Amino acid sequence: MLISLQDRLEDPIVQELIEYATLPEQEYVLAVLKEYREQDSMTLYGFEDEEQLVALIGIEKQNQEVKIKHLAVLPENRLKDYGRGIISEMIGTLKPEIVTAEIEEDAVDFFRNIGFIVYSLGEKYPGVEHFRCVFEIEEEE
Repeated sequence: MLISLQDRLEDPIVQELIEYATLPEQEYVLAVLKEYREQDSMTLYGFEDEEQLVALIGIEKQNQEVKIKHLAVLPENRLKDYGRGIISEMIGTLKPEIVTAEIEEDAVDFFRNIGFIVYSLGEKYPGVEHFRCVFEIEEEE
């Protein structure tokens, strides 16, 4: 089940998940959480299974576009479709027209396998290729 984490930004499990989605340095984690606290367009959601937080997704919503900023699943819960589930729940809840994400190469197969179209952005940093992932939601008839 998708839940808002806006009032749980100080929870150790939320901070641990942010570490998996970003860098493990505490000052970086705190800076990211500060963005979610202060930016009205950014929201952090969690995905619970049996009342345990197993994944999170951080998004930035602008009009009908949702940009996935952070996505993480606890290591012991990976390969159980929680990543796919949290994206699906987020789309069902927010009903955007388009969902995008900027990722590194290690996440390309995941996004491609759940229906995103993946475009190379080239090397954003020396030796690190980045990709833009786009998922357009089809209108229901």
